[in-house]
Amino acid sequence: MAISGFEGFEKRLEIHFFGDDPVEIDMGLRLLDFESIQEVLDAVQCTVVSAVGNQYFDAYVLSESSLFVYPTKVIIKTCGTTQLLKSIRPLMNYAQDLGLNLCACRYTRGSFIFPKAQPFPHTSFKEEVIYLEENLPINLCYRKASVMPSKMPSHSWHVFTASDQTHLVADTMPAEITFTMEICMTELDRVLARKFFRRANDGKNGDTAGKEMTELTGIDDINPNAIICDFAFDPCGYSMNGIDGDRYSTIHVTPEDGYSYASFECVGSIFDDHDDITKMLKKVVQIFKPATFSVSTTCSSHEMWAHVARAIEPLGWKCRSCVMDEFPAAGSVVFQAFTVARRK
Repeated sequence: MAISGFEGFEKRLEIHFFGDDPVEIDMGLRLLDFESIQEVLDAVQCTVVSAVGNQYFDAYVLSESSLFVYPTKVIIKTCGTTQLLKSIRPLMNYAQDLGLNLCACRYTRGSFIFPKAQPFPHTSFKEEVIYLEENLPINLCYRKASVMPSKMPSHSWHVFTASDQTHLVADTMPAEITFTMEICMTELDRVLARKFFRRANDGKNGDTAGKEMTELTGIDDINPNAIICDFAFDPCGYSMNGIDGDRYSTIHVTPEDGYSYASFECVGSIFDDHDDITKMLKKVVQIFKPATFSVSTTCSSHEMWAHVARAIEPLGWKCRSCVMDEFPAAGSVVFQAFTVARRK
C-alpha cells in the first residue's frame, strides 16, 4: 500500500484585474476586509495564520502556504488537499464590487506526490483545465494549457494561462518586465530538514518558533533587505513570506522523511544584478540540499533562466532537462530539472 502523507507541492494561482476608477485602483483589492478574504479562503479550505503589509501589497501566511494581495493582482499558493481553484468565483465577485474585472489568469503546479489524495477539481490536470475553462469569463479568450515534461517523471510542470485581448503580455510597458521563479525541491537533506521540526512542548507560539527557524537555517540571509513574516507549525513544517518594496518571496517546507519537500518563489526584474540572483539561488539550494528539484522561470522577454544552471551546477547538481513553452498570457515559461551530480 502506498504511503500517504502531507502534499507539499503547491498549486499556484495568479489573477490580474483592471478597472477605470483611479482612486479605486490605488488601493483596489487591498480594500477587501479580512472577513471577505477569509470567505475566499474558506472556499479553498485554509486560514490566515500571520500577516504583514507595506505601501505596495499585503502578504498573508496561510495554514497551507501563502496569499499576496496587490491593488490589481492576487497570488494564492496552497498545498495539501486544498481546493485552490474554488477561490476564483468569490474573488471575481468581490473584485466586481470594487469596480474591477478579471483580465488575466495563470495557474501552475508541479506533479503531486500523492495525486490520488487530491479532491475535485484537482483530481487531474485535465479536470483542473475544464474547471478553469468553465469558471473564467469569456473575455479571457486567449487560453493555453500545457504539461511541460522533464527527465524525472516525478517532476513535470503544469501551466494554464488565459488573457483578454487588451492585456496580453506583449502589449505591456517595459516597466512591467519582471520574472517569476518557482523552485520545487524534493528529497531534502535529512539533517537540514530536522531544523524544521519543533521540540515537543517547547512553550513557543508559531511566530516565535518560526523566527528561530528563519535564523537557525539562514533563511534570513537569502534577501537581507526583506521584511520576513514567518510561522512554524507543530510538530513540524515552516512557512515564510518576505516583502521587499513591491516584491515578495516565499518559502514553504514539509520536512517529513519519505515525502520531504520545500519550495522557494520570488519575483524580480530583468534589470536586477544577475550576481544577486545567482547568490540567492545558491543560498536557497544550500539551505535544503535537495536530491532533486525543478526551477520554473516565467518571463515576458528575457533569458533569465540561463543564469539558473550556471549558478547551481558548480555546487554539485546537474541540469537533466530544460524545456521552454510560449504562453499568450504570460510570455515564456522555462522548466529546468536538476538532480545531484553523480560523484566520480
